[in-house]
This record gives sequence, structure tokens and C-alpha cells, in this order.
Amino acid sequence: MRTADIARRTGYSVQQIRNLERDGVLPPVGRTPTGYRIYGDPHVHAVLAYRALAACTGPVEAKRIMRAAHAHPLSEALALLDAAHARLDTERRELALAKKAAEAITAEPIDAVRPSDAMSIAELAAALGVRPSTLRHWDAEGLVVPGRDSVRGPRRYSPAQVRDARVVHQLRMAGYRIAPLKALMPQLRRGRRWEEVLSTLAARDASIDTRSRALLEAAAALNALLAR
Repeated sequence: MRTADIARRTGYSVQQIRNLERDGVLPPVGRTPTGYRIYGDPHVHAVLAYRALAACTGPVEAKRIMRAAHAHPLSEALALLDAAHARLDTERRELALAKKAAEAITAEPIDAVRPSDAMSIAELAAALGVRPSTLRHWDAEGLVVPGRDSVRGPRRYSPAQVRDARVVHQLRMAGYRIAPLKALMPQLRRGRRWEEVLSTLAARDASIDTRSRALLEAAAALNALLAR
């Protein structure tokens, strides 16, 4: 088939097909005596595999995997695919942790805060039932960093920071350690209203599902390519 034919079958433009050939995504392309490119089913499978991989891993990593798939032995390509699966698995585990965290703080009033909610470290420690040293530790770990009037001035927690401290306290009581909390808090902090937190988690869930399906499609296309 001609360049226009493979472009039509894969949904890419003629120039994009030529770019993929140049970047090593396609297997070697034959030419007619007059210099026209000749493509076959292996090239179609390669383009489809690349498209699915790009949707999952991004174009740079997808091209790296495709170049490895055309080499022998295939150990590098298989290792790269394993790594892509592992990254998705890690994201799913982190998302599951975030969902559990969200469940643990459903009772926390994170929807709105008032200016009068600002507190000193002693006031916040008393409100949470923890020692001031606990709040200092959260500060040092970057979980809840209060403001200061000066470098050595007393800590002063804004209403939003009071809310964050309540969330951290709930999660700590639920058994979450400091390291996972450091990864979770930026996600929870981005949602200023509870609905936004849930929406953020749902969007991330959908994104992981989409990329997982894309990786499955890529594996099927790669298998068809390598079977020839």
C-alpha cells in the first residue's frame, strides 16, 4: 500500500507517517524501482501500536518502545512494557490510598473556612488534642506549614492551614504515615470544596483506566506485529 493508504487506515496524515518512519517507529519500508514507499500490514500494526502507546506513556516513551520492538532480542521492549504496567499499578495504588483518605475525612468541614478560624500553634494543638511538637513536626515535614511574621516569629495558622491540620490529624488517626500523607495532601488541598476533591479523584481514576486500555491495545498491536 502507498503512504496515503496507510495514513487513511490509521488516521494519521501522510506527513505524520513519514515522521514515524524517520523516527524508527515503523519497521523498514520498502520502495518501488521508481522510489515510492511500499507499506504492508506490519506497518499498520506498528502505527496502531505507537498510537496506543503514546496515549498511555506519551510520544517520547512510545517511540522508545517501538524502536526496541524492532530490535533483537526483544528483552528491552518487553522490559519497557513491564515498566509501563508497573507505573500504572503504582498510580492505582496511590489512587486507592487517596480514596481511603477521602473517606477518612468526610466528616471534616473542608468546604469553607472563616477568617476567625486562624489560630496560634497553642490554640490549634489544643483544638486537635495534640502536642505543639506534633504541629512542629508536620511543619518540618511540609504537611502543614504555617505563616510567620518574621523568621523567628511565632507560627500563625491561617484558616486554610487549620483545615489542612484537621485533615492531617484525621488521616494520622486513621493510620496514615507521614510519607504517604506528603503525597496525598497536595491532591486534597487542590480541592477547595468537597465536591472538587471527589471530582479530582474521579478524573484521575478515569485517566488511569483510559491509559490501561490503551496499553492493552498497544500490546495487541505489538503482538500482531511481532507474530509476522
